[in-house]
Amino acid sequence: MTDTAPDIALARALLHEAMELQAAGNLAAAEERYRLVIDHDYRTVEVLPILAGILGLRGATEEALELWDTLLAIDPDHAVAHHEKGLIYSRTGRVDLAITAMQAACAADPANPVAANNLAVMLSDAGRKIEALDQFRRAQALQPGNIHIEHQIRRLSAEMVPFWHIPMLNDVRRNDAFEAAIIAALAQTGPDARVLDIGTGSGLLSMMAARAGAQSVTACEMVPIIADMARHIIADNGYSDRITVHTAPSTELKVGEHLDERADILVSEILSSDLLTEHVIDTFEDAHARLLKPDAIVIPRAASAIGCLVESQVLADYVFVDQVSGFDISRFGALASPKLPIHGTMTDWKRLSDDVELVHIDLTRTQHQSDLHLLQINVLEDGIATGIVQWMHVDLAEGISFDNHPDGYTDGGWLQVLHNFPEPVAVHAGDVLNVAVGHDRVTLIVRPLEVIAAAEQVKVA
Repeated sequence: MTDTAPDIALARALLHEAMELQAAGNLAAAEERYRLVIDHDYRTVEVLPILAGILGLRGATEEALELWDTLLAIDPDHAVAHHEKGLIYSRTGRVDLAITAMQAACAADPANPVAANNLAVMLSDAGRKIEALDQFRRAQALQPGNIHIEHQIRRLSAEMVPFWHIPMLNDVRRNDAFEAAIIAALAQTGPDARVLDIGTGSGLLSMMAARAGAQSVTACEMVPIIADMARHIIADNGYSDRITVHTAPSTELKVGEHLDERADILVSEILSSDLLTEHVIDTFEDAHARLLKPDAIVIPRAASAIGCLVESQVLADYVFVDQVSGFDISRFGALASPKLPIHGTMTDWKRLSDDVELVHIDLTRTQHQSDLHLLQINVLEDGIATGIVQWMHVDLAEGISFDNHPDGYTDGGWLQVLHNFPEPVAVHAGDVLNVAVGHDRVTLIVRPLEVIAAAEQVKVA
């Protein structure tokens, strides 16, 4: 159309009318007026996002996408257009397109924490956990202190790092035995010996070798997040000049590329509870063939699985089934796992507070939103709080419920869960511990915020 004064005046009037109709909730009429404004080629870049948003609200996703594409044809770096396309693609199950669009939104507006977080969530949902973790960290840099983002970083990290790393590191007898063997090996070979550490984890065994005098240690760890953490730990302890960590399985290491020559000493702690699950034999065979000198010292040098015949009704109840409530369920035993982790009765803790409700979910509701709220916990005893032990109360029907409260449930299939704090928190009787609690629809969020001392409460009052 022409840009005559009457035409511009009409377009302005239509836009004003459309905005009033939208404010009044008459979206159908507003949509009609916004389309007329675009037909008049008036403030198109501003009107297109509004109209696309209305189309999205009424479920016309494909029409909305067309409008966003129209806007991007005018302005290829329009961050909002890319962002909204990503959200539409995500809602309609087009995962790859959603991620691509959200990546474009982040590129167009790198300082937008919402786009950064949405991209991280999309990557996580797509199973691209390492990329998701990196993206959550970028989002965290844009929004320091965001509890939701901090929770997702912790959750993803925990998913990629087996839980047994921490108790293994705290196994003093194991640590002392490995260090004694490493010291003995270096005493035999001398400090110029080249040490290879397969599956370094935290870097502990590599640092033991360096502390014992080794001048050259090559370590490998196939889990990227663990390998990166090992590098930081090694640097923190002052051994970066002597220890090199490669993010790779040992089968990908090459002499002349990762090692300057074959190693004199191999140290590795990849044994599992059932001895061989982590491909111990294949790994050691490959190391001998390609990475070690013929006379290399190997730590450990042997391992055995020791067992005894036992009778235990408690264990039997986990792996066998016969008659249940008058029914023959024995056939279900064919689905039982051939291996059973045996847990101790982990109820030997000191209680520092009364029982408190963390999260309540009404399963009769048809829709749920993520939740995050403040919980104030009254401290009853002095102590160092490790975290919050959580169990369940299940309301089955009127007057019928079930719970796995630790006082009365120690031998069933539902375990209690420790939501450990990022670091221990010292508390005293009379204190109030503020905790952020909630859920992201998939996992619980439990995050300590601050301790309000009893004296401070009196002062405030």
